[in-house]
Amino acid sequence: MSAYSKIEVSAPGSTMLMGEHAVLFGEPALACALDVRLTVSLRPRQDRQVHIDSALGQYRGSLDELTPMPALAFVLAVIERYRAHLQTGIELSIHSGFSHTVGLGSSAAVTAATTAALAAHTGQDTEPEALFATALAAVHQVQNGRGSGTDLAASIYGGVIGYELSPAQVRPLSGLPPIALYYSGYKMKTPDVLALVEAKAARQPALYSGLYRLMGQTSRAAEQAVQEQNWNTLGELMNLYQGLMDALGVCDATLANMVYRLRAEPGVRGAKISGSGLGDCVLVLGQVSPEQPWECIPVSVSATGVEIRYETN
Repeated sequence: MSAYSKIEVSAPGSTMLMGEHAVLFGEPALACALDVRLTVSLRPRQDRQVHIDSALGQYRGSLDELTPMPALAFVLAVIERYRAHLQTGIELSIHSGFSHTVGLGSSAAVTAATTAALAAHTGQDTEPEALFATALAAVHQVQNGRGSGTDLAASIYGGVIGYELSPAQVRPLSGLPPIALYYSGYKMKTPDVLALVEAKAARQPALYSGLYRLMGQTSRAAEQAVQEQNWNTLGELMNLYQGLMDALGVCDATLANMVYRLRAEPGVRGAKISGSGLGDCVLVLGQVSPEQPWECIPVSVSATGVEIRYETN
């Protein structure tokens, strides 16, 4: 019998600061945890059943044979990885403080929180490095080896992180930049954006590899700016990276209009697409007046990543 009745883990949402697209080609990226959180509560069961309750669906199955359910694919992939250490079934209850329709890293947050909950429950390593390795393996299992893991690293470690994909390296940075996000009102799925870019790159391979190198150089400079908390330089680099995103072909008229109007604000140091592009959010560094016409997602950088709490009643 467990010494606790429930383990509750919360994980922050996340957003990319720099490195979109280029991170998949070996270049560094920057991402940050956000002060919106998703919570996974785990209760041990006496039988072999696995019950999951979430806004994305209800799951009832046996630990001995996990039935696939696409809406909960990341959660089930994590359970699969800890199954050998589970003596009995579990109940998971998932509550998100933010919508999965806006790109705030909800999939990464639920993967991070589920991994930490199961690691804690089974007595496995709960240090960030171990959690990240297991969670990234689960993501790759679901996505057929794809996915950089940048948002996952931000959710697990918290704050701002520098990241490289192969071999996976996470560098926690000290600065917490003042940011805001504005939602365009629509979002193209990341795999669809990547497929479009891939098709363009196939026609101009040398130019696109040059763009990715420039993106990497910009991200490295941005990492230094965050470490030094030099927000003017970070803003300039964000604007520069936005130009490279435009060159990749992932900035449309709506996003361009948003970027330039937000940059015109006196309190804004930089503005760029956050995420793969062709929709989703524009990231702003600095302060924006409240009368902008787009939906503002009020966020700030969260200094903390996954947090684990045990309850005894």
